[in-house]
Amino acid sequence: MKVADQFRFIFKPLVFAACATPFVLFTLAAFGMGPMDLGADPQNRLLHACGITALNLLLITLAVTPARMLTGWSHVLRLRRMLGLFAFFYVLLHFVVYAWLIQGFDLATIGEDIVKRPYITIGMLALVLLVPLAVTSTNGMMRRLGRRWSTLHKLVYVIAGLGVWHFWWQVKQDIREPLLYVAIFAVLMAFRVKAKFWPARAPGRT
Repeated sequence: MKVADQFRFIFKPLVFAACATPFVLFTLAAFGMGPMDLGADPQNRLLHACGITALNLLLITLAVTPARMLTGWSHVLRLRRMLGLFAFFYVLLHFVVYAWLIQGFDLATIGEDIVKRPYITIGMLALVLLVPLAVTSTNGMMRRLGRRWSTLHKLVYVIAGLGVWHFWWQVKQDIREPLLYVAIFAVLMAFRVKAKFWPARAPGRT
């Protein structure tokens, strides 16, 4: 089987199933089923789980290009769009849980939170910036936008940074987990800077 066919019929379905699994678990847990325990504060537990899943997928999306450059396996880029769209889905789900289960769709309270709580302001900004990336993720939009598509989708680095910042600011005591995400994001950005300004030399060149 050709590598392209392997990605189409094996790897893509596996990645799709892996990305969809958290949503299935969250849905089951919301109805008191499945292996996930939402504990004594189910709304906030679900809110955190959706947010962490979104952040994980954002960072994995950023890691696709370094993985391709380190391994030379260009077909891995075929997974990037799916990962990015799932990241958007979980960011949107994170917001829906907040707006619905936490605030009861009270628009006045939600607006007040966005204005007065900086970590929510940053989170909303990340969500807003993700919308045009999701809308322009189709092959048709790539052709229509041309070079502008690549420029627009570089916003994913800003969005991931905002996501990490959002997570950091909402943690009040134990910062070990957000610090880990800061470190991962820093490594991915360092790789991006290195690849842009100090590209690898071709073999045999000095």
